[in-house]
Amino acid sequence: MSVMDKLKQMLKGHEDQAGKGVDKAGDYVDDRTQGKYSKQVDMGQDRLRDQFGDEQK
Repeated sequence: MSVMDKLKQMLKGHEDQAGKGVDKAGDYVDDRTQGKYSKQVDMGQDRLRDQFGDEQK
């Protein structure tokens, strides 16, 4: 079982909280890098939301 499978299993039923965590982490990275990598951070956030099943964007 891969790490991503384990994370999905742990987060099952808590997709909204996972989405909020992804947003918060992305905002933190954007803040620390002064928005220099915001395009890449946004792409990463979208991919994580897809993986965790959160449709909130």
